[in-house]
Order: sequence, then structure tokens, then C-alpha cells
Amino acid sequence: MKDNLPQASFQVEHPKGTPEFFRSRGMRIPNDTRIIDRKRRRALRLGNYERREVEAVKAMVRPEDVVIELGAGIGYMSTFMARNRNVSKVYAFEANPALIPHIKHMHEANDVDNVEVHNALLGQRKGKANFYIRENFLASSMEEEPEGKNSPVISVEEIEVRGIKATFKEIKPSFLVCDIEGAEAKILPYADLSSLRGAVIELHPQWIGQKGVKAVFDAMHKAGLTYFPKPSNKKVVAFLKDW
Repeated sequence: MKDNLPQASFQVEHPKGTPEFFRSRGMRIPNDTRIIDRKRRRALRLGNYERREVEAVKAMVRPEDVVIELGAGIGYMSTFMARNRNVSKVYAFEANPALIPHIKHMHEANDVDNVEVHNALLGQRKGKANFYIRENFLASSMEEEPEGKNSPVISVEEIEVRGIKATFKEIKPSFLVCDIEGAEAKILPYADLSSLRGAVIELHPQWIGQKGVKAVFDAMHKAGLTYFPKPSNKKVVAFLKDW
């Protein structure tokens, strides 16, 4: 499986007179104001960025794991797993093409060479799909007018969709990390999750509702993964085999 990445050059835009990088949990974060606003930068500096997800991953992921990450974001979690958990390999999928150069830059800044990044979505079947990029990049998604989101759309990109069943079969991941803004309920039921020993999933019940939450739990239970309460925290839920 080859990287599927935009080839555009990347130049960090950071405030004049400030360093190009700052640190979060020992990692170097590109100080790019297009991607990381002041509020997010503060959360990163204090170690509060995606804290619940980080703590669950820290408690569960092992060095021998092959991880599939759905929703790579700014590259924070893949860098954390590569550096702090010494995982064997991470296959990171991110739909937003605007984030791919930032992810690559963060990996390079932290000497990460065991993460394979793909600018693609996983879906029930392969094809193409519209991806709606919003001013608040964390709110970007496949939904043009999702309930509860008010960040305006700034562009629409046509993104490659890969079949989730075939992708899992090819990678054979032992661990899943998933934060895909509500799409978890739509695609995880179609994946072959049998190779997984564990998973950390951020649920979005405000968008997927009780039915969607049940679909995620049912998919995990069907694969022999049971809800693991100890590292779970509110909307971040953990699943594990044989605990």
C-alpha cells in the first residue's frame, strides 16, 4: 500500500518573531497559524489536546501493534504512537487534503518514519466522495449540512474512497484509533475487524444518536471486542479482546 499524498510544497506560517515549533508531550508541533489557532495551541502546550484519546491510547497500545488510524487530524496521535508507544506501524487515513502537508511536516520534525499517510476516506465500497472543508478544520466532514455544526464551508474537495473491508484485510491491523466526526456509525459495521485486539473510538452521539452508538458497539462486539471501561472516558470509548 503506497502513500497517497498531495505533492504540493509546504511552508509553515507562524507569527513573526515566534519559533517555528512548540512542544506538546515531548513532541515538536509546527507552529502554523493556518492550522492551529491560539486556543488549540494553548491546549497542546498544556497537554490537554485530545487528552482523553491520548490517555486511552497510552494505556492500551503496545509496541508490537500495527495501528490503523481513521481521522489523522494534524498528525498528533500518529506521532504520539510512533514516538511514545514505539508501535510497529501506523496506517493513517485523513480525508482533508489541507492537513496532509502539516501531518508530513510534523512527522519529519519528530523523526517519525513508520507512519504511512493516506489522503483518503474508507467507505462501504470504493469510489469518490465530496468532502466539505470548513473554517474550523476539525468540523470538516462528508456532510454538507450536518446537524449541530455551524462552521461555514470554505471548499469542497473530491476525495478517494477505499473499501473498508478490503483495506482492513490488506493491512490486518491489531489496533484501531478512530475519530471521524460521526462517520464511525456508517463505516465500522462494514469492516472486517477480526484482526483487532483493541480499539479506541471517539463517538459523536450528538450527530449519530443512540442508533449510531449502538451500531458501533454492535460492530465491535461482533468482532469479539468488548467495551473496556477503565481507559474509556465520556465520548472516548475503548474496546478490548480477552480482558
